[in-house]
Amino acid sequence: MKIHKSKIYTSSLSKDSKTEYFDDIGCMILWIKNNSLHVEDLELKVFSKDTNKYIDAKKAFYKIDENTPMRYGFSGYEQTQENSVSFNEVTLKMLRGEHMANPKIRKQILGN
Repeated sequence: MKIHKSKIYTSSLSKDSKTEYFDDIGCMILWIKNNSLHVEDLELKVFSKDTNKYIDAKKAFYKIDENTPMRYGFSGYEQTQENSVSFNEVTLKMLRGEHMANPKIRKQILGN
C-alpha cells in the first residue's frame, strides 16, 4: 500500500526526483511490477530493524517470517542475519505469492 510521506513508512523508492512511500516492502515490490519499472533504475530504501535507519534495500538482508504491516513477513536488516535472504529473493517470493500473507506459505514457514 502506497502511503504519504511520514516517519512510519518502511520502504521507499525514488526516481527522477520523485519519491513514493510504502508501509511494507512487499507493497513496494508489487508497485514496481504494476508500474513496469526496473529495479536497477530506482533508488530503494528500507527501514533496518537492527540499526533503526533507512538503508539501501538492494543491499539489505531480509528475514522472511516477521510481523510486518501488510503481513508479507519480510523485514530488512543492515547486518546479515541467520537464514536471511537477499532483495532479489524477496522480490521473487513476492511475485510468486510466497509470503506470510499466503496461508499455505505461512503454515509452511511457521509450521502451524
